[in-house]
Amino acid sequence: MTSTTGDTPLPQSATAERAYYKVVIEAPIETVWNTLVKTDEVLPFFFGAVCRTPNGLAPGEPMAMQSKDGKYTSVVGTVLEFDPPHRYAHTMMFTNMDDPPSTVIYELKEVDGGTEFTLITENVPAGTKSEKSMAQGGPFITGNLKALVETGRPLMSGRMVTMLGPVMGLFTPRVCRSENWSFDRIRGL
Repeated sequence: MTSTTGDTPLPQSATAERAYYKVVIEAPIETVWNTLVKTDEVLPFFFGAVCRTPNGLAPGEPMAMQSKDGKYTSVVGTVLEFDPPHRYAHTMMFTNMDDPPSTVIYELKEVDGGTEFTLITENVPAGTKSEKSMAQGGPFITGNLKALVETGRPLMSGRMVTMLGPVMGLFTPRVCRSENWSFDRIRGL
């Protein structure tokens, strides 16, 4: 593992159990899918980040979750699966942590009354900051995606994070600057 912050790399650790965050969204599966995979616009359910890719979301393509102005990159990964409108998976690594990449899977299934949306995390290093962040992020993402699709507005938590985004840049570590996370570098992770 390579350190991104210049700190000594953490030793390889065991992985946490697979985590599931599930919600039923009262909307057609295509609506949920199209909201989930938007690129180049602010996504309140992804903490106000913008998903950017050099060639779209396709297996093997790098992706980066960046601030609206593009100055900061919070999460990077590589698309593993892209099967509209049912399944999307990518590796995921926080740019401010030295933890190895984990995997995030989004599964969508048509059910009575709408779409069952499941966010699954796996291969998350146990006992790390990444594990804690992903455990907090799962309910945030599912709750805000549901609210946004059903009402056109995210929850208050999603609105607050999106509004505070420009201010948070003042407190973001230098390692998160987008100039440190080219798509070529992300491909090599």
